[in-house]
Amino acid sequence: MKPSQPANRKRFYKSATVGEREGGGFAVLLDGRQIKTPAGKPLAVPARGLAEAMAAEWNAQGEAIVPASMPLTKLANTAIDAVAERSGEVADDIVKYAGTDLVCYRAEYPAGLVAAQAAAWDPILSWAAAKLGAPLLTTAGIAHVAQPEASLAALRAVVAAMDAFRLAALHVMTSLTGSALIALAHAEGELDTAAAWAAAHTDERWQVSHWGEDFEAAQRLKARFAEFEAASRFFHLA
Repeated sequence: MKPSQPANRKRFYKSATVGEREGGGFAVLLDGRQIKTPAGKPLAVPARGLAEAMAAEWNAQGEAIVPASMPLTKLANTAIDAVAERSGEVADDIVKYAGTDLVCYRAEYPAGLVAAQAAAWDPILSWAAAKLGAPLLTTAGIAHVAQPEASLAALRAVVAAMDAFRLAALHVMTSLTGSALIALAHAEGELDTAAAWAAAHTDERWQVSHWGEDFEAAQRLKARFAEFEAASRFFHLA
C-alpha cells in the first residue's frame, strides 16, 4: 500500500480552511469549497486536529502544488481511497510482518551487536507479551521460526480494531521499520518516535558506530525517517 500521489499542478486557491461535515468528520476546504480525493471521494477525516494540519499543508504551497510536501494529505487520500474498502487485507499485511518480525531475528555474533539487539528489542517483545497478549519467539540467524497462532491472532485483533486512517498510518510505519511490533509499540505510546526509529535501525546504528557512515545511505535514511514522522503524526492526530 502506497500513499496516493497526484501530479503537480498550479495553485488554484487562495486559502485552505476546515469545515465540519453534517455526516460527521472534518473536511479541508479550498476557498470554502470541499476538495476530493484522487478517486473523487470527499477529503474528510475524523479529527479536527488532523484536518487543520492538512489545511496547513495546503496553505504552505507556493505557486505550484507539490504533493510530496503534503504527506498528511497523501495519507488521508490513501486511507479513503485504498484502505477503507480493504481494511481486512491491510490488517493481514501488517500481521504478516509480525510473522517474520525484525525483532525476532537475532545476530549470532559479534557480541556487541547481539547485546545491542537484545537491549533494543527484548523490551518490545516483553511489552507485546504483557500488554497485547502476543508473546513471540526469537531465533538466531535467518532460519524461519513459526510464531504462535494465538499471538498473531491477538495482534490482528489490535490492528483490526483501528479505523482506516490509523490503519493506513500504521501500515506505513510497519513497512518503514520492517516490524509490526515496533510500529505498534510506537502507536500505543510505548516508544516515542526517536526510540522507535532507533530500535528499527539497531543493526545500522551498530555498523555506523564501528565502520562510519555512508553519506548517501544516511540521506536515504533521513528521507525515510521523515516519512515515518509524518505517518506517526497522522496516526496520533486521527
